[in-house]
Amino acid sequence: MSSTIDITAEKSRATRIRYRVLTAVVAVVAPLAVWIVASLAGASLAITSPLVGTLQISALLVIVSTLPLALAAWGVLALLERLTSNARRAWTIISVAVLVFSLPPLVFLDATLGTKVALGCMHLAAGIVLIFMLRRRAAGA
Repeated sequence: MSSTIDITAEKSRATRIRYRVLTAVVAVVAPLAVWIVASLAGASLAITSPLVGTLQISALLVIVSTLPLALAAWGVLALLERLTSNARRAWTIISVAVLVFSLPPLVFLDATLGTKVALGCMHLAAGIVLIFMLRRRAAGA
């Protein structure tokens, strides 16, 4: 009986990991799709900073900046699942707050309006995917 429970738990764990890997991939592809549309629409997709000069937002930059954040989101959810019995609710509150607070700084970027809108849409695309897909299979009601 114990081995049946262990096998079931392992299958459940493997399924959860596969789903969360899929979530991370979709969270990277979503802003990449926005980047493609913005590029095709003619947005300059460049920001200017006194620290780094002009930074061209490339597809590679979208990927390498989104993937670690998606993995961090997964880590936060996993931590919440270990620390609380209501991880789904805690995850939703924290992740929505992070997404909301990530948007206002975009207004202050030295960039064209099209670039700011595209960046905002990229934030929303990645954030919405992470919030809803990770929430869907989170532990706790």
